Amino acid sequence: MIASVDDALRDLVRRDVLSGSDVDVSFEAPTRDWSARRNAPALNLYLYDIREDLQRRRVQFEETRNEAGVIVSRTQPARRFRLAYLVTAWTQRPEDEHRLLSAVLSCFIRIDALPAEILTGDLARQPESVRCTIALPPPAERSLADVWSALGGELKPALDLIITAPFVSSRYQEVGPPVTEEPFLRAGQPGGPMELAARRRRDDGGSQGDAAPGEGEIGRETVERGRIKAGRRIEMISFPKR
Repeated sequence: MIASVDDALRDLVRRDVLSGSDVDVSFEAPTRDWSARRNAPALNLYLYDIREDLQRRRVQFEETRNEAGVIVSRTQPARRFRLAYLVTAWTQRPEDEHRLLSAVLSCFIRIDALPAEILTGDLARQPESVRCTIALPPPAERSLADVWSALGGELKPALDLIITAPFVSSRYQEVGPPVTEEPFLRAGQPGGPMELAARRRRDDGGSQGDAAPGEGEIGRETVERGRIKAGRRIEMISFPKR
């Protein structure tokens, strides 16, 4: 997912920001060593933070149905992650850097999501859009000054670009075949023949067998309407085979 976002950003910046110019697009950390090795103008998009968007998390599994409308599987919905990029321009003149940052800002404030034609991989197969925001105030727990301090470089004008992308996990739940018959109940008197027969079946490991005389099967509607005879209790609940 992250590699697909990088590819989409590279294509978008080259198409709508650089417009065929010879400015490089880099995703490396803008450290002192990197800036010393640079020998051409560059636009740097450094991924410095990855966090899940908990406000948009869905915990309920999504159902997949076949042509007959029967549920065949349940899968975990996609989880959305916020990718924070530090966008900086590197040229010989500060004026040129400001022009590059202005072009980046103009590109991303016109859109709310990455264009579908530049998405590849899993992002292209997702029904949801890949949202983006730029130059918003960072939260208190994420400071750009701390990022520069960790990089060991000098503070430069930068744009904070946030991409919210879905990530699909492989977690799923298996489902059995559909139930085609209603469950039924058996009722019998306490200490009656049905209870004794059930005990023998448990001890012998035998089959369910037939109901004892005087004992019968009652449907679900009978139980719901309270028509079990007085003095009887439910001995077992049987479910039909799937």
